[in-house]
Amino acid sequence: MTVSHRRAPLLVDDVESALAILRRHGLRASAARRVVLESLFAAEGPISAEALADGLPGRVPRSDLASVYRNLEVLEQLGIVRHVHLGHGPGLYTLAGTAEEYLVCESCHVVRTVAPSTLAGVRDAVREASGYQAGFDHFPIVGLCPGCAARRSHGE
Repeated sequence: MTVSHRRAPLLVDDVESALAILRRHGLRASAARRVVLESLFAAEGPISAEALADGLPGRVPRSDLASVYRNLEVLEQLGIVRHVHLGHGPGLYTLAGTAEEYLVCESCHVVRTVAPSTLAGVRDAVREASGYQAGFDHFPIVGLCPGCAARRSHGE
């Protein structure tokens, strides 16, 4: 099977709809793929492959890390999953259909999700200044959250 690496993100409502997409592409809906999908649906945001393999401490069965990475790659190629980089550390994975972009505080490391419409003006300014079409769903905007910015401006 040959699948484009940058496929449009697909919104899947549940594990069964994701497995149906796999089947339509001639792929097996294996137990390992089901566990990865169940883990992504159970996660409360972007999550590392290691945490997926660890079974979200007791919430889903544990998996082999290499198998998790292989399945995440297939799911990403199909547009079901995307990976993001939220500051320093490993890439994290989330369901692709979630229309979220990210802001990360470089001081306290809090991650805030925002709707793409929230950053439309930023994307417009980047495009006007450079011609680039910016997106913040893979790499976030990094800066200071309001609390850390206030502390810094007060010399704390």
